[in-house]
Amino acid sequence: MSKYRLDYLDELEAEAIYILREVAGQFEKPALLFSGGKDSITLVHLALKAFRPGKFPFPLVHIDTGHNFEETITYRDEMIARIGEKLIIGHVQDTIDEGKVIEQTGKNASRNPLQTITLLDTIAKNKFDACIGGARRDEEKARAKERIFSVRDEFGQWDPKRQRPELWDIYNGKIHKGENVRVFPISNWTELDVWNYIRRENIPLPTIYFAHQRDCITRNGQLMAASPFLNMDDEDVITRKNVRFRTVGDMTCTAAVESYAFEIDDIIDEIASSKISERGARMDDKVSEAAMEDRKKGGYF
Repeated sequence: MSKYRLDYLDELEAEAIYILREVAGQFEKPALLFSGGKDSITLVHLALKAFRPGKFPFPLVHIDTGHNFEETITYRDEMIARIGEKLIIGHVQDTIDEGKVIEQTGKNASRNPLQTITLLDTIAKNKFDACIGGARRDEEKARAKERIFSVRDEFGQWDPKRQRPELWDIYNGKIHKGENVRVFPISNWTELDVWNYIRRENIPLPTIYFAHQRDCITRNGQLMAASPFLNMDDEDVITRKNVRFRTVGDMTCTAAVESYAFEIDDIIDEIASSKISERGARMDDKVSEAAMEDRKKGGYF
């Protein structure tokens, strides 16, 4: 790796650590949203650098749809045991049982849209005034509209017209009662930056990020992991494929890509030559051209 690349990763790391420390200094009850994906795993690694040898000044929060990849949940639990930090889990099943959301039906049913209500309830219950997330501007056009400190109203809603100017490295965390801020420390990173950083720092990841054999079906032109959470019928033909996942979410909305990238260097080469963004493998982003922005306006992180 070139000296320039190392220097660039150092700059990105220093910026993210500075933002994490700003959150700790400006807010009373922050939290770090943890999905089990590579971006939130990178955030945990950055938080370790920012706050060790002390404890994190915030808990980790995972919104569990109940339809997650088993590998992701196993990784989450092993990581928490290793770093010894507090984990709060919001269960979408509880939100369903309480009658706050209605589970979707039909072949393309997914719990992914339902997790927004569980997230908002978890924020309100714990009185979090800032939630740190691993979103990046290069992921999707709605993400590109975000500031690093993104204010949400008392209903958890996002208004792109209410975004505050962020000059140099000055971040304004002042909010009214009931509002909260979503904070994105790696907003300026790209997918390749994340992978180069993971390689440099030797950060362990869930195995689903690397090529492996898995039973899949083809749905809406995408390879989906064959799972009891998918509403399959006789038209769904299960085939064994060599695949990996570029992004991790609910099993009902996260598509795989055929791949023989078994090592990080192979993944980096694969991403560099890809013409499809990582969010291109997320079925929830294909509902409409404004799907992500609509979810964000409703409270999605």
